[in-house]
Amino acid sequence: MSIAEDRETPAVPTGRAEVDVAIVGAGLAGTVLALTLAKAGRKIALVDPHRIHHDEFRAEKTRAEQMGLFEKLGLGPVFRSLATPMTDLHVFRFGQLFERKQAWEYAFSYTPLVNGMRTALPPQVPLTVGKVADVSTGPDRQRVALTDGSVIDARLLVVATGYSEAVRRAIGVERIEESKAHSLTMGFDLAIPPQEFGLQSLTFYGRRVADRIAFLTIFRIGERMRANMFIYRTVADPWVRTFRDNPQKMLLELMPEIAARCGNFAVSSEVEVRQVSLTTTQGHRRDGVVFIGDAFATTCPAQGDGIHRVLTDVDCLASTHIPAWLETPGMAADKICAFYDDPIKIAADARAMRASIYAKRITTETGLEWRLRRLRNNTARHLMIFGRRFREAGKPVTPRLTQEELVSTAQQDRSGIAGRPRLGT
Repeated sequence: MSIAEDRETPAVPTGRAEVDVAIVGAGLAGTVLALTLAKAGRKIALVDPHRIHHDEFRAEKTRAEQMGLFEKLGLGPVFRSLATPMTDLHVFRFGQLFERKQAWEYAFSYTPLVNGMRTALPPQVPLTVGKVADVSTGPDRQRVALTDGSVIDARLLVVATGYSEAVRRAIGVERIEESKAHSLTMGFDLAIPPQEFGLQSLTFYGRRVADRIAFLTIFRIGERMRANMFIYRTVADPWVRTFRDNPQKMLLELMPEIAARCGNFAVSSEVEVRQVSLTTTQGHRRDGVVFIGDAFATTCPAQGDGIHRVLTDVDCLASTHIPAWLETPGMAADKICAFYDDPIKIAADARAMRASIYAKRITTETGLEWRLRRLRNNTARHLMIFGRRFREAGKPVTPRLTQEELVSTAQQDRSGIAGRPRLGT
């Protein structure tokens, strides 16, 4: 199965390596799996075309649930060193503050996250920099040949190549589009300094069906303020082009209620975009090879389930299936299928796909069923707002804090984060 490409990145010196597991693709999925298996003493080869992961925009925030998986895999300290935590979350609906809640969330930039994880690789698992030229799989041994002539012989091959299709096609699997150009993620920096923003995280849900906006979320990554907006449009949509040309103008029109808190939406970077389709894989139940993360399926990042799927795949493989597979001879499809049939993996994949489809339909569909669903949901939310105001009606009026007092309060909150109990979402 030859998949050599014209451009090459220098690989490790020509030779032959025998390992327990060969992992092709050193994005988040592949690198986390390599780290986890290395901790268990497995002999691993990790292959990627680039020593430094290229600039890649993806959704940039995750929740306590995913942090728990990093901790379970023994990678909590590494992840925390690469992420910015937040606990004070402000949620806006109907153009007004709907909820203020205490819940742990973590913001990060994807490329520094992947490169930071690679830095944590132990000496016995060096990154093999090279392009795959040929792949052979079977019920006993798997062979990966690189373009420089190097060969990796493994009992198990794990494909973690994300959206890339070359290795998948060579093996003979097919990506099935369940919803083409399902959603679009937009990311940009805000000019407002984090100290002036004060609040640690703000989420504003779209109000009009015609806008096709799921939500905008604003948060801190290190010393910059970052915004991610999730919409249901294509890159070629004129609305998207107009937004990228003048994001401040459109945000002021769409979300005037929070403009003052966001520096009037002055944007200090280009608007990055990432189009996402919902996809699954066909023909993957075969000898010797496993597909994980986005190499197996892709879902909408708006619900935060992408990292959850990746970490669930890694956890299921590293803690259950790979140890059991390596105890006995062979690596036939009946072994491999135990991973795909794992109820934990099935539930994580189904949850992500179901949430992706529902979120788009509840935001954009105009049929009677979905209009009634929105009416039901929004009525319940309005009743929650009314109930809160009714309960607060008899309380003494609390003086409104100045911006300086808000910032001071937020700084005090941050200084006490380390001593707070962990809260779930």
